[in-house]
Amino acid sequence: MDAEISSADVSGPALSGTTGGRRRALCYDKQYPLRIGIHTSIAGALDKAAHRAAELGANTFQIFSCSPRMWRAVPPDADEIRRMRDARARFDLNPLVIHDNYLINLASSDEAVREKSVAALRGELTRAAAIGAEYVVAHPGNYRGGTLEEGIVRFARSLIEAAAGVKTNGLMLLLENTAGSGAAIGASFEELAAIRELALSRADLPIGYCLDTAHCLASGYDVATAAGLREMLKAAEGALGLERVRVIHANDSKTPLSSRVDRHEHIGRGYIGVEGFRRILTHPKLRAKPFILETPIDKPGDDARNIAMLKSLCRKSRTTTK
Repeated sequence: MDAEISSADVSGPALSGTTGGRRRALCYDKQYPLRIGIHTSIAGALDKAAHRAAELGANTFQIFSCSPRMWRAVPPDADEIRRMRDARARFDLNPLVIHDNYLINLASSDEAVREKSVAALRGELTRAAAIGAEYVVAHPGNYRGGTLEEGIVRFARSLIEAAAGVKTNGLMLLLENTAGSGAAIGASFEELAAIRELALSRADLPIGYCLDTAHCLASGYDVATAAGLREMLKAAEGALGLERVRVIHANDSKTPLSSRVDRHEHIGRGYIGVEGFRRILTHPKLRAKPFILETPIDKPGDDARNIAMLKSLCRKSRTTTK
């Protein structure tokens, strides 16, 4: 690999309207209109994901740009991209977040897997820039077969390779924290910061962070309590810089504090709970950030119910139509 990095470099481990003119409630603090959204499917066409988000009452959303469980992907259709941009403008859907492929592991000690991952992430960045997304969220992968420090170095070097020469048009890569199961990287904020520090000066794109509330709890950050949320924010400010945290994945957790198990739950039904999310949504250091749901859909309407639950926990709300 061209980028010269070694383990010695690692220092420690407001929807304005919806289809059909239906009314939707929006959450507002006087100064900070909340952005509440959800992961939607691109099945059928890219722009259908935007329409699905709008119909659910979202004003931000996340998608996969291709099948998340296949290495091969096709470039997005130009007409679909145009319709996606039109739908986003019509429904005020901002930002658009793309989550990377589940198969990608830039930290893999298996060189064949690492090379496939580099190519796949390069494709993700290229498609995201073409679609006009603001962010690509990436999991830090796992270091199975090596050490944590080696995994962090491999991830950073692979990221540099993947981004080399890609015209990203202002796109930002966001490193997502993890629950910390097995050899997963990213359970601690310091691990995410180490990746960014190694890659930033050599990668051809800006790098920030995405924090997942369920992952925070499972990895040991007690976001369910007032004191724990304060401690988590203090830790994030110190290691990451809260201004670099651009997206919050709003997920309740089926597993308790420090379980190291990643299982998402419906908002208010897990170990974070209703009051935990009320504090998160209304916290002055978080309320200006987009909140995107990745909660399960166990039965029809669960997606709409989870969005409605987040909105009900906002400090103030109002209803608007297009």
